[in-house]
Amino acid sequence: MSDVKSKKIELPANITIRDFAQIIEVSPIQIIKKLMSNGVMASINQAIDFDTAAILADEMGFEVSLEKQDVPKETETGEMPLWRKAIAGEDQASLTARPPVVTILGHVDHGKTTLLDAIRHAHVAEGEAGGITQHIGAYQVELKGRQITFLDTPGHAAFTSMRARGAQGADIVILVVAADDGVMPQTKEAIAHAKAARVPIIVALNKVDKANSNPELVKKQLSENDLAPDEWGGNTMVIPVSAKQKVGIDDLLEAVLLVADNTDIRANSKGSAIGTVIEAELDKSKGPVATLLVQNGTLKTGDIVVAGSAFGHLRAMFDFRGEKVEKAGPSFPVSVMGLSGMPSAGDVFQTVATEKEARQIILERTEASRKEASPQKKMTLEELFSKVESGEAKELNIILKVDVQGSLEPIVNEIKNLSKGDIAINILYAETGNISENDILLASSSQAIVFGFSVQADIAARRLAEKEGVDIRLYDIIYRLIEDVEKALKGLLAPEFTEKPIGKAVILQIFSLSKGTNIAGCRVTEGEIRRNSKVRVTRGKDIVYEGEISSLKHEKDDVREMRQGFECGIGLKNFNAIQVGDVIECFILEKTETE
Repeated sequence: MSDVKSKKIELPANITIRDFAQIIEVSPIQIIKKLMSNGVMASINQAIDFDTAAILADEMGFEVSLEKQDVPKETETGEMPLWRKAIAGEDQASLTARPPVVTILGHVDHGKTTLLDAIRHAHVAEGEAGGITQHIGAYQVELKGRQITFLDTPGHAAFTSMRARGAQGADIVILVVAADDGVMPQTKEAIAHAKAARVPIIVALNKVDKANSNPELVKKQLSENDLAPDEWGGNTMVIPVSAKQKVGIDDLLEAVLLVADNTDIRANSKGSAIGTVIEAELDKSKGPVATLLVQNGTLKTGDIVVAGSAFGHLRAMFDFRGEKVEKAGPSFPVSVMGLSGMPSAGDVFQTVATEKEARQIILERTEASRKEASPQKKMTLEELFSKVESGEAKELNIILKVDVQGSLEPIVNEIKNLSKGDIAINILYAETGNISENDILLASSSQAIVFGFSVQADIAARRLAEKEGVDIRLYDIIYRLIEDVEKALKGLLAPEFTEKPIGKAVILQIFSLSKGTNIAGCRVTEGEIRRNSKVRVTRGKDIVYEGEISSLKHEKDDVREMRQGFECGIGLKNFNAIQVGDVIECFILEKTETE
């Protein structure tokens, strides 16, 4: 490659060997050989970090720079949120930078709420912070003349419930980790939720003022969870803070602005107003009051707004201080009055020209909700593979729960080794313990399959899985779990069905109709015969037919089923060679749950 002229290319923070080879126009085998010569064993679908890719590219005559991190145009599953569609549809020249929207995640008791309070009191103008009389679920702070919006609803459950509705209101996640406690189960869950949403993560290393804090150990734990600190050559900014002592707050906010500068966070303030409902409540004196986060355009008092299944003229708007405002631009949170009902957190709101248009949108949404109210079809392994084949999905998302730590690493490694072709296996979350509601919530918002090895799904999790259409697969043998994933990737996995007998009938007489069709005059001797079931005709010990019922009649009436003791006429699809004395066995096929 010595004759290759120096070319400038941009590479992301992580890239697969296949994609990297395509960019620099060489064979993936050549890349793999170079890695092997340096003691790195890699497969064609394995991801390498920016530093490794940059060294390889430099050797081949390329000048490399880090690609700017775009705001994800859509979540890894589902359609692009409406507000992102609105921004994508704007003239690019009319887009300007907007304040980043930040949410805070982390383990319980690691100081999420204390940090939010410290940020608010340190950077909301003196006299205003103490004068905030209402909680509207969001507030803004200012640093060096620039604003940052914080969603004052810490917790990955709230974050993911919004993402499950296609909202994804946050641009950046601050992950709070206690320096004296380290990476805990909820920390890992929070990392999984943020990564599934593909939102940049900044780590706030809290409680560094405590005598037993161990920042270096925490950084090591973060690296083990794919959040390598930037000072260790990784891509994650880890900022030491003490929420209680209000130390490091400015550094943390500067990190937010730095990440925002490297991320395409823009909107058109003159476009149509659209955004996300943060929260809503019914006030006895004011009626429905909702907090709206504007994400494009400018919202004004008097606008007609549709939010979820509610609409109305905005009678008044208030900022997070409780002060009345007449308009709100991108990334600005406001509490509004005037809606006809209570929208839900995560609902998209938009302005419309007339009440007639608002009612039409509500009507369409109500109709869509009615259709969705029926039990959701599970996103199974088979269906996911079909989506991959048709180009609708690029990866198989997995959540893995196992009984003990000793089982976790071998199963994770085996699954990661199964990637085939263009299909990437993405293990969103892997941990010990029974399957919980949090696992189902993450799976629902990410269209993931939940695998359990020697664990159970609790009752609440099973109910939620049924409601959300999440596929839970339980195993007691490791190779069966691995085998099912492999089969799914190869497109070979078919649902297993168990035959369940439901009835028998004996043929007493045969009636010949036109065109050579024969009808069996039968008496039901066991159970019942159903019109839509499968049947098998036996003659002595021989099976002479397996198929379906084409007609089922009692006297002259078509019926759906016939019970024991009654006589009926049965027509069999594409089979007329019936004889008196033949037995018709009726059965249904039930999908076997993988244990």
